[in-house]
Amino acid sequence: MSATDVPACPMDATRDDRKSYALAADRVQPFPGARAVTSFQGVREVLRSGQVRQEGPGADRFKKGYSPVFFQDGEPHRQQRTAISRFFTPKAISTRHRLVMERTSDELLGQLRAAGTARLDDLSYQLAVAVAAEIIGLTNSDRASLAKHVQATLLGTRLRQLSPVVRFGAQLVTGVHVMRFFYGDVRPAIKSRRAQRHEDVISHLIDQGYSSQSILIECMTYAVAGMVTTREFIVMAAWHMFDNEDLRARFVSGGETEQVAILEEILRLEPVASMLHRRATAAVDFGPTAAKDGDVLALNLRAANVDPEVVGECPHMVDPDRAAKQQTVGSFMSFGDGSHRCPGSQVAIAETRVFLDRLMRIPGLKLAHPPK
Repeated sequence: MSATDVPACPMDATRDDRKSYALAADRVQPFPGARAVTSFQGVREVLRSGQVRQEGPGADRFKKGYSPVFFQDGEPHRQQRTAISRFFTPKAISTRHRLVMERTSDELLGQLRAAGTARLDDLSYQLAVAVAAEIIGLTNSDRASLAKHVQATLLGTRLRQLSPVVRFGAQLVTGVHVMRFFYGDVRPAIKSRRAQRHEDVISHLIDQGYSSQSILIECMTYAVAGMVTTREFIVMAAWHMFDNEDLRARFVSGGETEQVAILEEILRLEPVASMLHRRATAAVDFGPTAAKDGDVLALNLRAANVDPEVVGECPHMVDPDRAAKQQTVGSFMSFGDGSHRCPGSQVAIAETRVFLDRLMRIPGLKLAHPPK
């Protein structure tokens, strides 16, 4: 076996390479009363259906009044997705975003070399902030402050898990952090783009007549989707490669297509979003899952991604050739599917590949403390 080979399944049919499964199983649960959907076919059919709508801690905040694009459904969602798609195309990545990815990666890894040590989650977060800020248009404030402001607003995503008394206090604190984000980062960007448009989301929203409050909501939604999730993916992919020298060697020696296949296979096992929720708007038969009008469905992406009927043998093992053998999309359900499939999926893969290609080439680099 060569140094770049990854063992084939028949060598160890019981092998399980998953690192975040136990933690996710403990922390990510269906909403009370929701019906679990675990098969790949069932999850895909629900996500592709036009007879469900978004359900969850983000969606229920926007059932009345303004709703950001990620929580819209039907024709309004289709129109907005079509309008913003130009910011996430392969052309946009190659002509604009990749320059930010490469420049920021070189800057961050230069700091790592100079110091001799660094926190991987900090490095990956700074990269994700830089790339997402460029796409959104949050470029008129200090990047370090922007990163802190976005991180602080994340308390608002955990309110549902808190007791009523604690939740009230947390809401007040979240409100303060949101205002800091607005006045420190969003408002300066709006002011700059009202004077001169750029090729970014905020400029598009201004052209569409969005209010400052609506732009703030959109920026918060994009920031969480584009910054926090990418940081987690980079950390998980790096962890796999630091623990598997053969996989790391194959990644470093491979071309872009090979590297993307490796990253998508890791993402299959370690999806950042473990579960999505949808509410049926009619009585529908989703293949293996039947739903009545009003039923809430909990779509288990982790389970769908290891469904042997679709992913093949040894579903819990990292196999970079899996997608080619199965003739399917390598990330499987990790980016969702249907009309709400993650619009930034190609951006996330691209910046992860650029950063890790540089990181994994640093001689003697080791992971001192694996993530918990």
